[in-house]
Amino acid sequence: MNQAVRWAAMGTGFTFFMTALGASVVFMFKKNMGKSIQRAFLGFAAGVMIAASVWSLLIPAIEETEKAGGIGWIPASGGFVLGGIFLYLLDFLMPHLHLGEKSPEGMKSSFHRTTLLVLAVTLHNIPEGMAVGLAFAMAAQHPQEQTLYAVAFALALGIGIQNFPEGAAISLPLRQEGMSRLKAFIFGSLSGIVELIFGIGITLIAVQISPYMPWFLAFAAGAMIYVVVEELIPEANQGDHSNLGTIGVMAGFLIMMILDVALG
Repeated sequence: MNQAVRWAAMGTGFTFFMTALGASVVFMFKKNMGKSIQRAFLGFAAGVMIAASVWSLLIPAIEETEKAGGIGWIPASGGFVLGGIFLYLLDFLMPHLHLGEKSPEGMKSSFHRTTLLVLAVTLHNIPEGMAVGLAFAMAAQHPQEQTLYAVAFALALGIGIQNFPEGAAISLPLRQEGMSRLKAFIFGSLSGIVELIFGIGITLIAVQISPYMPWFLAFAAGAMIYVVVEELIPEANQGDHSNLGTIGVMAGFLIMMILDVALG
């Protein structure tokens, strides 16, 4: 168990670091990133998450079940649906405000606009942390299968790469809202700390009931796909030149697929 938690902490710690690194660009730039760049980055994040959901989560969930003599598609589909429901409930209940929008979503609250912006990014960082934590937890449970560590590293690397622009995408708008550079950096960084929290938290649960690991993997996949379809792709295709968002999706998918297949 300790080894699984250690690896999960290292993996999600890296993705959190990349979010903080992205948020640090607020010290170098005065203006917000352009709409075109933002759409491309959002599309890239969506592509990474789609590929990760398939190669790093759903396929391992199916294979793990079949190795144990079960029917692979049952936990894969059941966990996938539960993950989507979980994110739907969070999206419905948690107050948040997406970039470029005027009206917040979720339950009514008295939160400041800047807090709502941070919560919107925090919302889709939750399944990313779960995915990375679970990938390392499964690798720790099967130390003889070195490819599982490679898959977990590939997933952490892919999520980390797309977290860099995410960090910038939250810190720069916060600066535009009138927040100091230091404060914008701190809030931008903290939006990614949920990856560390949820990654370690779900690992602690998963290692206690390892036979249900395929369900947890598929759960994380369903949660990520919900975020992609509900949030990232629509935002990446807003306004003119939406093809940049589409190209971003394809680029993110391609890079994550190559990382997963080449390293795994």
